[in-house]
Amino acid sequence: MQNILDPAILFFIFGVFAGAVRSNLEIPPAITKFLSLYLLMALGLKGGFALQKSGLTIDIAKTLSIAVMLAIIVPILGYFFLKKKLNNYDAAAIAATYGSVSAVTFITASQFLDLNQISYGGHMAAAMALMESPAIILAVFLANAAKSNKKGSSLNLLHKSFTDGAQLLLIGAMIVGLFAGSTGERIMAPFSIDLFKGMLAFFLLDMGLMVAKNFKQVLNKPIYVLVYGIFAPPVHALLALIICKIAGVDLGETILLMVLSASASYIAVPAALKYALPQANPSLYFGMSLGLTFPINIIIGIPLYTFIAKLFF
Repeated sequence: MQNILDPAILFFIFGVFAGAVRSNLEIPPAITKFLSLYLLMALGLKGGFALQKSGLTIDIAKTLSIAVMLAIIVPILGYFFLKKKLNNYDAAAIAATYGSVSAVTFITASQFLDLNQISYGGHMAAAMALMESPAIILAVFLANAAKSNKKGSSLNLLHKSFTDGAQLLLIGAMIVGLFAGSTGERIMAPFSIDLFKGMLAFFLLDMGLMVAKNFKQVLNKPIYVLVYGIFAPPVHALLALIICKIAGVDLGETILLMVLSASASYIAVPAALKYALPQANPSLYFGMSLGLTFPINIIIGIPLYTFIAKLFF
């Protein structure tokens, strides 16, 4: 209930309501793009400032390694589960979507942890960045193993994945924060801290409108993929929890890795798959991630994963 009563979440719910009643309320695409870039830049800066204070330790390297491991395991499991009922392209596309991560879900989760005074390292922004690309690359290799132009497509995809504007901005902002240090943090505080919550609320309002538009697409999907969209995220979160507990990762980092593993990309992956896997059905993987998994994670998933993680710490 505390998470639902958060202003940013309330704006998300209001956006879903406005879209459901077919209001003409809309956020211009240019503003939406600006908001997403702002959130990534602010998140990168905050991560860089925090990383500058903590330094690169063995524990940080361990957490980042686990993040990459999860980004490889999740799409492989998803692909071999989904291909029993779907063609290879659709199975790979959905596996990539759920194997990658949602930056907005991560940002919302970090705000939730801040409100609940659960500490976490700034390096988690780097963990999120590292988890974006492996699923896309793996899915394309799995689905297009026999393609004649496999080499050229794969090399091009590798380049696009690692130079994607959003991911590059996140990493670049983190590096800026790392070098700017405490002086830079003080100077940038009005931009990266004071404005952050309001900008997130505005962005989630737009996400709510988008969810309402895509929800009907979800209802027309086969039961098999709907079950996957509902139950796969908590399974992925539990997998992250088990690995983190065995490795001795702290509570805050464990929760964020659970949230990242349970999230599904609806920006980076659909954009990449449109080029890399044109044979896959976009309404399938995009509708599931944005119309089903994203709202469940935002409203229920984040507090649920936090509650479960606390039972083990």
